[in-house]
Amino acid sequence: MDRIETENTALRMLGLELPTDPRWVNLAEKDLEEILTDHAYCEQKAATSCISLIQRFPERKEMVRELAPIVTEEWGHFRAVLQELEKRDLSLGQQRKDLYVNALRDFMKKGGSREERLLEELLVCALIEARSCERFRLLSLYISDDSLKGFYHKFMVSEAGHYRLFIELAKKYFPEETVKTRWKEYLAQEAQIMKDLELRGDRMH
Repeated sequence: MDRIETENTALRMLGLELPTDPRWVNLAEKDLEEILTDHAYCEQKAATSCISLIQRFPERKEMVRELAPIVTEEWGHFRAVLQELEKRDLSLGQQRKDLYVNALRDFMKKGGSREERLLEELLVCALIEARSCERFRLLSLYISDDSLKGFYHKFMVSEAGHYRLFIELAKKYFPEETVKTRWKEYLAQEAQIMKDLELRGDRMH
């Protein structure tokens, strides 16, 4: 199985419509301090997003139960990336705007009921995790630093599980056809966002 076929198989598993530009890994490894910094803040924001969902929808007991350990896991990931920076005698830089996530949030339906806002949040979280998984997979396979291949393989496996969890929660609380229809819209929009964004090696997304 060649690289293109392998990437297409991964995309189908995650539901994504557009693969990452193959040049991204080469760009990312040119400045590990930058990509590790951005990765660290992505993990921090993932933990914060789960905390926000728990705070806003505490009555969704199963969601609270499922997300509580994810908060701990994501914060552990943040600490792991900090340790990787320290091991390489690199420094955590400044947090930057996440243009990818901001563009996804711009696509969220405004207004609507509290329940409709929950669906939007769950699907955006699922999509961010899916794209993160796809990019961690690329790093685990193609980055030249062998120790980072193993490092990112662990993140890939974790993000795949988070992606599935958010989709499962959406299907638990909303009709499957509603979830399916809106998910397709998000996937199409995400592909367009990926096309429009500048390819940058200092960004995880």
